[in-house]
Amino acid sequence: MYKILVVEDDYTIANGIKEYLTKWNFQTKIIENFNSIIEKFIEFKPDLVLMDINLPHYDGYYYCEEIRKLAKTPIIFISSTSDDMNIVMAVTVGADDFVVKPFKLVVLKAKIDAILRRVYNFNTEHNLVVYKDVIFDNLKDNVSYKGKNIELTKNESKILELLFEHRENIVSRDDLMRYLWESDTFVDENTLSVNINRLRKKLETIGLVDFIITKKGRGYMI
Repeated sequence: MYKILVVEDDYTIANGIKEYLTKWNFQTKIIENFNSIIEKFIEFKPDLVLMDINLPHYDGYYYCEEIRKLAKTPIIFISSTSDDMNIVMAVTVGADDFVVKPFKLVVLKAKIDAILRRVYNFNTEHNLVVYKDVIFDNLKDNVSYKGKNIELTKNESKILELLFEHRENIVSRDDLMRYLWESDTFVDENTLSVNINRLRKKLETIGLVDFIITKKGRGYMI
C-alpha cells in the first residue's frame, strides 16, 4: 500500500483527496499542523507528496527544497496559479509534476499512478528503482542509501531484484531459488541462506539494518 502525504491549506480539498485515494487503497495522511510539515514527513515516510504552493508560514517551494535535502520522494504540486513562472519554479525546486486547481480527482490519481510506476517499479530502460530512500540499480548491481554505496554480486543483485519487484509482499524461498538458478532441479537451501546473509551484511554497512525481513516458514520480504 503506497503512502501519500497531503500538504494542502484547504481542508475541504485535502479531505476530498484523502477520501478518494483511500477508496483506491492508498494510505493517505493530511498535514494539519503546518509548523511540523518536515517532522510529519520524516515520521510518515510517504511514497509521494501532494504539495500546495500557498501555505501558512512558508510556501510549498520552501518545503519542497527541504524535503529534497532528505529524500528523493516524488512531489506533485497542486495550485490555483498555472502561470509559466510557477510551473518553472516548481520544476526548479524539484517537483515531479504540477496539477492546476480545480482538478478532477480521477486526473490527479492518474498522475499519481504514473509517477509511482515510474519511480517505484522496475523500468526496462533505466533498470533503476527507488524505495524508501534506497536506490537500486540492477544493471550496475549497485545499492545506494543516503549517500553511501555498495556493489553486489550477481546473485545478491538478483535476490534484491525479486524482493524489490514484490516489495512489502513475501517472496517464498522456492521462488527465490528458481529465480536465482533458473531451474526446478534441487538446490541446497543452505546456499540461498548464505547468499541472503551476505547480502544483509552488505546492506548493514550502509545503514540498512533489517531491510530484508525473514518470515519464518514462508520466505523473505522488504
